[in-house]
Amino acid sequence: MKHQSGRHFLQIPGPTNVPDRVLRAIDRATVDHRGPGFQEMSKEVLAGLKHVFKTKSPVVIFPASGTGAWEAALVNTLSPGDKVLMFETGHFATLWLNMAKRLGLDPVFVPGDWRHGVDPAQVEAKLAEDNGDAIKAVMVVHNETSTGVVTRVPEVRKSMDRARHPALLMVDTISSLASIDYRHDEWGVDVTVAGSQKGLMLPPGLSFNAVSDKALAAVKKARLPRSYWNWEEMIAANKDGWFPYTPATNLLYGLRVALKMLLEEEGLDNVFKRHDRLAEAARCAVRAWGLEILCANPAEYSSSLTAVLMPQGHGEIAFRELVLERFNLSLGSGLTKLRDKVFRIGHLGDFNDLMLLGTLAGIEMGLALAAVPHRKGGVAAAMEYLASANSAANKKAGARLGVA
Repeated sequence: MKHQSGRHFLQIPGPTNVPDRVLRAIDRATVDHRGPGFQEMSKEVLAGLKHVFKTKSPVVIFPASGTGAWEAALVNTLSPGDKVLMFETGHFATLWLNMAKRLGLDPVFVPGDWRHGVDPAQVEAKLAEDNGDAIKAVMVVHNETSTGVVTRVPEVRKSMDRARHPALLMVDTISSLASIDYRHDEWGVDVTVAGSQKGLMLPPGLSFNAVSDKALAAVKKARLPRSYWNWEEMIAANKDGWFPYTPATNLLYGLRVALKMLLEEEGLDNVFKRHDRLAEAARCAVRAWGLEILCANPAEYSSSLTAVLMPQGHGEIAFRELVLERFNLSLGSGLTKLRDKVFRIGHLGDFNDLMLLGTLAGIEMGLALAAVPHRKGGVAAAMEYLASANSAANKKAGARLGVA
C-alpha cells in the first residue's frame, strides 16, 4: 500500500476513533488483576458505568464484542424453547434473531422494511395475542447500526405495560450508548446490551449487560447452558472489585479515562447535544446534495450515524473505494439487504464539528469524482447549520453568565 499523509478519517459507525488519552491509558505495563491497585480501579469503573446506563442495577463487563453481550442476555434469562418477540429493523436485529435460533429459542419475528424502528402498536398487539404469556422476552435494537434508525424504547415499554405482559424487555444499545440519551431504569428495561467500541470511545473488546432485578430473578429459572457468560459469578466477584476470570485489564484502564471524559469533563447531557448537532448537520448536507436519508421517519433519526441511499444505477461499493483511495476516508458499507445501496456516515464517539466537515468534504468531492448525480453545497449547508447552532449555544451560555 502506498503511504497516505495526514490522519486517516475513520467515519464508519464503529469501531470509532479512540482519543489519544484513552490510547495512552491502555498503553501500559500489564498489572496484577488480583492486586489492590486493580481492585480500586475496577470499583471506580463499575460505579461509573451505572451513570452511563442510568441505572442503580449491576452492570456486568465481559471480555468480548457486543455479540457476547447478546448471548449473555439470552442464556442468563431464558430456557430452551422459550418464545421471544423480535423485530426486523435491520442487519443487527437479524443477527440477534439468528443467535436466538441457534440457542434453541423460538422467535416470533415481525418483518420490517429496514427504514423504520419497532412499531409500539405492533408490540402491544403481539403481546395482547399471547394469552398464555408464552413470550418470555421482547428484544429490540435501540439504534440499528445498519440503517441509522432509532427505536423509541420508552414507547415500547408503555406498549408492554398496556398489554400487562410479564415479558422481559431486552435492548441492544451497542451503537447508541453514550451517544444517544438512554435510560435503563426509567424506561423499564430489564437487560441492556452494549459494547466498548462506539460511544464509549474504546477499541473493541469489552461488552456489557445492565441487569434489572427482574432479570436477575429470571436467572434462577433459566435453563440455557452458561458458564463464561454467568452473571451471578460476575456480580458476586464484582462486589469486591474482582472478576471470576482474567479481565481485559488494559481496556479497563482505558475505560476509566473514557468515563472521566464523558461523565466529568463533558457531561452526558452535553455529549448527547453534541451528537444531535453533528447528526443534524450531516443530514443538512445530505438534503442539500439531493440524496435520500434511509431512515423514513424523522422522529427516528439516529444521532450516531446517517445512512444515505445511492441514486439508482450507482453503487456504494465503488464510491466508498474511491473515497478511501483519494481522501483516506472510510465510510460505512451497506450490509446484506442494503449491500451496494447505501453508505453510512458515522458521527459518534470522539468527534467534533471540524471532523464532520472534513468527512462531508471528502464525500462531496467523492460524489463529483464518481459522477454520482447530486447538487453541490452539502458542506456549505452543514457549515451554515453548525455556525447557527454554535451561535445559539453561545448566546445561551452568555445569558446564563449575564454577558450581553
